[in-house]
Amino acid sequence: MTEQLMDRQNIEPASAAPSILHGAPLTGAAEPTVLARFEEWVRTTPNAPAVIDGEQRWSYAQLDEAATSVAEALAGRVRPGELVGVCLDRSAALVVTAVALARVGAVYLPLGPRPGERRIDAVTEDIGVVCLIGDPELLPQRQVAAEQVELTLPAEGANAAARVVASFGAVAPGARTAPPEALYAVLTSGSTGRPKAVAVAEPALATLLDWYRAETGIAPGDRQSLLIGVAFDPHLLELWGGLTSGAALIPAPDEVRWDPAALTDWWREAEVTLAVAATPMVEPLLDRPWPQDLLVRHLMVGGDRMRRRPGPDVTATVHNAYGPAEATVITTTHAMRPSDPDVNVDAAPPIGLPIAGATVAVTDTDGTVLPRGTDGELRIGGTCLALGYLDPELTARRFTPPPAGLPDLDRMYRTGDRVRMLDDGRLEFLGRLDDQVKISGVRIEPAEVEAAFEHDPAVRSAVVTAPRDAEGRARLVAYVLPAPGATPDPDDLLTAVRAWLPEQAVPSAVRVVDAFPLDANGKVDRPALVKHAEESPANPAAEAALPEGASPDELLVLTSVRDLLGRPEATLEDNFTDAGGTSILAARLLEALEKATQVRLRAPELLRQPDLRAIAAVLGRRRTTAHTARP
Repeated sequence: MTEQLMDRQNIEPASAAPSILHGAPLTGAAEPTVLARFEEWVRTTPNAPAVIDGEQRWSYAQLDEAATSVAEALAGRVRPGELVGVCLDRSAALVVTAVALARVGAVYLPLGPRPGERRIDAVTEDIGVVCLIGDPELLPQRQVAAEQVELTLPAEGANAAARVVASFGAVAPGARTAPPEALYAVLTSGSTGRPKAVAVAEPALATLLDWYRAETGIAPGDRQSLLIGVAFDPHLLELWGGLTSGAALIPAPDEVRWDPAALTDWWREAEVTLAVAATPMVEPLLDRPWPQDLLVRHLMVGGDRMRRRPGPDVTATVHNAYGPAEATVITTTHAMRPSDPDVNVDAAPPIGLPIAGATVAVTDTDGTVLPRGTDGELRIGGTCLALGYLDPELTARRFTPPPAGLPDLDRMYRTGDRVRMLDDGRLEFLGRLDDQVKISGVRIEPAEVEAAFEHDPAVRSAVVTAPRDAEGRARLVAYVLPAPGATPDPDDLLTAVRAWLPEQAVPSAVRVVDAFPLDANGKVDRPALVKHAEESPANPAAEAALPEGASPDELLVLTSVRDLLGRPEATLEDNFTDAGGTSILAARLLEALEKATQVRLRAPELLRQPDLRAIAAVLGRRRTTAHTARP
């Protein structure tokens, strides 16, 4: 961290200083609204590219015209302040929809292209979503049967839908609505077993965008990637960060998101200059030689604990960013450059200093601010805070009055994260204070995953744990206690919960148990449950037996999948996805296979195979081709 930045943050050097720090104010007058910033670029640079998707380009003027058309189609049907669920993938259509909803004054609720029918049902029962926008082929059946309005949206691009509709259904009685000043809302995992929605006002996002522009220098001529999953709140930073700076947005094809080599190839081919990415997506890149011909100069990384620093060969400035959705995407950052004196330090980087508009404090459970160097709970205040949850009671529990000594704040968000503030003001992330975990950058409440299993009448109760592998990566494992007389099949249970959960929340393994071990307080002893499962795997015979006559490639694929999924009973006849594999775990499998064979498969090659034997066959063919191609 440079002396200039430390001076800018007014850091107190004394070790006895309290663990409170304010982000440096931004210079210059406040900008107009987020939509007005976009419209200013429409006026001043109408022909500049706003979205570039392969060979397809849309200028700022074309994007504005398309958004006006969609806004007119929704006028009279969607009123200002009403929630609209958007079920689109990264594409020009998504960008147009976001601008159109801002123009209408509706609250943008990004759900992703395939949120799951049961999950949509749960969301629309709790939240007053007036319509869903998406591909009618992917919308839930109940929603497809509702009144529909055809929307004229761009149908070209890697992730674009051929047809998009606004599907209107009746709002459930008693469903919660968003505050009138909300610009967008995002879902976070709920401890009650149902997702909860966080509403964010325009000034909070505008402050973040001001900081992002000042930190990265994003401007016309830049290319900002659209890489983050749409339901994950950094997607808002990507989208509006580009549109309010005159830059071009570059939607990422799905197959590059979990394949490190494919991702850097795409960055190069698409000439991306700025990117936002989840930590699990970036860390494998840091284990490889950094391509020296990339144009990426700033890379925002967040969503999970970063376990290593970029090496001196990484030409981009890498920002280790931290921030809950309740504090508008990013709260603190630590920038790492190849010229830093600690570039070769083999240690996890801190999460850094608060950005503009954020105040951070480390407190005990009673809210008393602790001295620097002491572990405690991170609380966040300032203009970065969200309006709150759509549930007022939950808002009151998590957004509380500030500790004494912070008269400029009216409230602070209790993150539930355990941190330590160093003498120079930087924060170190130490973990969670509760059971909430992060899987591939997305916060998951085990209770929500447990509730998804308990919807099945064959399940009496479920407990979900998050053991970590040797590299410190967490994966979800579900332990299921059957209902009396029931014999649930683990594979069938996994298939069923996919309708309730986002991909990151689907466990990699399901174990059926006779009983749960209890601790002295009568609660489920989760560590004992994990230990017992490790000592007594679900199918010891299957674990010990490898198929006779299997080829080396088949054995490699099978053992790698068993290790990654924690399923010693997996066979070559299993389908990777049905066995609990996700695109995230597919990336890890690709990495493991490449380390063992020096052959790199692509994620689509793996995910479209019917079973593990077929994956091994593809690997074998690629190895043969690589061998014969050598001189």
